[in-house]
Amino acid sequence: MSTTPVPDDETVREALRAVDDPEAGMNIVDLGLVYGIEVAVDAVHVELTMTTAACPMADMILDQARDAVTRILPEGMSVDVQLVWDPPWTPDKMTGIAREHFGWSC
Repeated sequence: MSTTPVPDDETVREALRAVDDPEAGMNIVDLGLVYGIEVAVDAVHVELTMTTAACPMADMILDQARDAVTRILPEGMSVDVQLVWDPPWTPDKMTGIAREHFGWSC
């Protein structure tokens, strides 16, 4: 029996902060690429997008996101990371930290 507790949405979000978009040099949470997190009794579902449909790093980012969430889950829980395109990503989805990083006013 696993002693790892079932994470809440915020714990999953924090785990996803370890995943960087290598082209942007920033984590996917602050970039606003995480669209949704749903934690159920036996699974975690994450919806991610990319800054562009032509992102050459999409598969790598999805794999890293899946791995980051898997590391915090109790044994037996599954992870589903889905790539979504609606709504399209725009820079207004970034956090203030990301905007400052890129020198954009908040």
